[in-house]
Amino acid sequence: MMIYADNAATTRMSPAAIKAMTACMEEQYGNPSSLYTLGQNAREVLEQARADIARVINADPKEIYFTSGGSEADNQAICSAAANGKRNGKTHIISTAFEHHAVLHTLKKLEKEGFTVTLLDVHEDGLVRPEELKAAIREDTCLVTVMYANNEIGTIQPVAEIGAICKERGIPFHTDAVQAVGHLPIDVKAQQIDLLSASAHKFHGPKGIGFLYARKGFRLTNLIEGGAQERGKRAGTENVPAVVGMAEALKEISGKMSDNTARLTVLRDRLIAGLKEIPHGALNGDAHRRLPGNVNFCFEGIEGESLLLLLDDRGICASSGSACTSGSLDPSHVLLAIGRVHDVAHGSLRLSLSEENTPEDVEYIIRNVKEVVAYLRSFSPVWRDLMSGKKSFIL
Repeated sequence: MMIYADNAATTRMSPAAIKAMTACMEEQYGNPSSLYTLGQNAREVLEQARADIARVINADPKEIYFTSGGSEADNQAICSAAANGKRNGKTHIISTAFEHHAVLHTLKKLEKEGFTVTLLDVHEDGLVRPEELKAAIREDTCLVTVMYANNEIGTIQPVAEIGAICKERGIPFHTDAVQAVGHLPIDVKAQQIDLLSASAHKFHGPKGIGFLYARKGFRLTNLIEGGAQERGKRAGTENVPAVVGMAEALKEISGKMSDNTARLTVLRDRLIAGLKEIPHGALNGDAHRRLPGNVNFCFEGIEGESLLLLLDDRGICASSGSACTSGSLDPSHVLLAIGRVHDVAHGSLRLSLSEENTPEDVEYIIRNVKEVVAYLRSFSPVWRDLMSGKKSFIL
């Protein structure tokens, strides 16, 4: 038995996307920059895919640029806004403390180049306060970049309110929407989004392909030089089959969004209720303003990595807020940003469901997480100290 509950990391490819990609590789294998018919056939399917993607987020096809994924799109959006700002003497950027590292590391790089970065608090519920964003804006602010939905705790930010504030102040607004595209309704015009990043493998498309939406009139800085592809903004022959697969996957999942959301919300809430029965555990992030399939918990007295390995032995694929890097265990920066202390953040578990999961899957997960947490606590010296009163419980 195998239950896949790590869809925030990646998703299984849609059979429809695979079929579309295969047909493209077999039939539209020409270079879309070539003038002969085979190349122009490839150009036609490329532009149809661009139009299909644009339609989902209410953009113009000419505002869609294909990238290698969300990280590249984040980098290009942020570096472009920074370059535009610097030309006008503006070098201040506003973001949040729990962004994806594709954003945070780019901001670190810009700080070394003389930019100033303000990271907004996301509070215990994992949500940005629009009034705090408004208060952080300065005369030299050149960009606001706030993720649409957090990749670890799933909290959905007040994007439309942020967009309205930025529009009023004439500041470009970028959102890393990697976890949101295909799962939440997005309208870049209504929400006043200037730049948006997305990655296909988060909505049942192929890995290694994504897109950047940049509103008309926004000046993009090239990250890759060497050709005139993507209207001169991203050199390199387009990966037409991957683009086609991405568009097919996005069309398919967007058409089922309402049904998926309703079904997943029921599963998510049942999973939350079941895991809340474990003593000295806590849900991370707001219980309702979160992605339909996201559940993230901390359990005191255990290590997240041990929990993952034992769940894997029982056929459950999940992830943790902790990461083991170069032999040192560091807690999730996301959990620290919402106020979890190190000891608690180490015992985290992220479960991210998809429309393929069932109520039976959820009950199996609840039962096994309860058993594994109890087992790990049975020989944990930290748990023993907590139970004896040598240490005080936090959760």
